Amino acid sequence: MKKETTPAPRRGRRPGPNSTRHLVLEAARARFASDGFAATTIRLVAADAGVDVAQVMQFFRSKDELFAAVMAIPASALERFDALYEGPDEHLGERVVRAFLTAWEGIPEESEPLMATLRGAFVNDQARDQLRAFIQSRLLGGTHEHLEPEAKLRSGLAASLLVGMVVSRRIIGVPMMVAAEHDELVRIISPAIQKILVPES
Repeated sequence: MKKETTPAPRRGRRPGPNSTRHLVLEAARARFASDGFAATTIRLVAADAGVDVAQVMQFFRSKDELFAAVMAIPASALERFDALYEGPDEHLGERVVRAFLTAWEGIPEESEPLMATLRGAFVNDQARDQLRAFIQSRLLGGTHEHLEPEAKLRSGLAASLLVGMVVSRRIIGVPMMVAAEHDELVRIISPAIQKILVPES
């Protein structure tokens, strides 16, 4: 059985309360994103941050509370999805695919909260609700509030395909999916997303 490894604590001057909280959040965000909710422990997060377990509990009373703080998606990621529908419809599919890939595989400040939420959605009700709300508000609500039922269904189908792509690459680790470059994925899947979102009249 694989043993849980504990990173060596950081040495040096003890940071102040705000800095310590930030270190804990950074460590937890990375750990939840890579290992998921079930495998992450307060002890591991404390070791990653180079602090005592008691300090983590001082800021976050439980793993659930720590996870809730980690799931806060940065405004920059939200704005990326809000801007999807501002351009011409003929390039909508490509913009949506690139936005998904950038959000889940881009800079850690944006991608790790989303990955933590995505991994956690399989075992944690709070993460599942958070992910559902994110997809609902950004891909469905991001279009137009007066969308007809079929248009909303099309948006939901597009989101399902793209989340499946992320799951295949980042969680299941299907080799051919992991090896694919962003531009290759955009080239192949964008026409399908385009056809779903903007059907020919």
